[in-house]
Amino acid sequence: MEIPFQKVKLEDKALIDRYLEKKPYRSCELSFANIYLWCRFYPTKYAMVEHTLVFGSFGKEGLSVTFPAGEEEDVKGALEALFRYFKERNLPIRMHLVQEQEFALLEQWYPGRFTIAYDRDAADYVYETEKLTTLAGKKLHGKRNHINNFKKQYPNWSYEKITAENAEDCFQMAMKWRRDHECEYDEEKRDEMCVSLNALRLIEELGLVGGLLRIDGEVVAFTIGEPLNPDTFVVHVEKAFADIQGAYPMINQQFVEHEAQGYQYVNREEDTGSEGLRKAKLSYRPVFLVNKGLVTEKKEEEHDKD
Repeated sequence: MEIPFQKVKLEDKALIDRYLEKKPYRSCELSFANIYLWCRFYPTKYAMVEHTLVFGSFGKEGLSVTFPAGEEEDVKGALEALFRYFKERNLPIRMHLVQEQEFALLEQWYPGRFTIAYDRDAADYVYETEKLTTLAGKKLHGKRNHINNFKKQYPNWSYEKITAENAEDCFQMAMKWRRDHECEYDEEKRDEMCVSLNALRLIEELGLVGGLLRIDGEVVAFTIGEPLNPDTFVVHVEKAFADIQGAYPMINQQFVEHEAQGYQYVNREEDTGSEGLRKAKLSYRPVFLVNKGLVTEKKEEEHDKD
């Protein structure tokens, strides 16, 4: 059988959104904007399989697919089709970004056939919107202090929503941030900055929301996110000048206060294994993590033991 995987194009947004809306989980990767912005760096294509949406990753480790997005009655048929596709090509079954609820369905339908390896570095940090807004309580006392000190030190600060009129100011700030961090000499940083700049350039087309912070009229921080599902807002991009003390906590709090109200949770993505980033994300006291793993098929002898 053939599965017609194809490149993710901007004009595919309405179709892909329609199917991702049927996947009510909180993984930061599963939004059209995120997939579109990163697919040039990670070889990702999509296909319609048995009335569901599937993404395929065509990296060095071989083909891997996502758990089908669609109505539950269609998902099992799509899985069967995917398993045939792998078998006909003598490929091991590999499914990435599989969330706990999805693996529970696999166990229900195929008891003991598959195993999952969760990647802690890829787990998303999810926070209560109210707590990120108010920073109330003893555990977030330090964050409130950072913001209060910022306001005292920079009385001429202001927050704005990113629009077509002020996006260029964010571009200029991002270019300076790129030079300061020598992104040209670090592939990972360079890719991330390309994604940030493209998010700014396509903010309206991708349905994204942005906010910026100024001091004396100059942009010192900006951030970009979007609604992920009816109860969760996700923050994809956040950049601030490190020498402006309190700029990161301030843009974080202001963006949530102005753009994420009405959502119970805010997903601030993963830490990618960075010790400093992990410490920073944990310091905001996430209410839970979104775990995602790689699913593979057990060897027959392992399956038989079960």
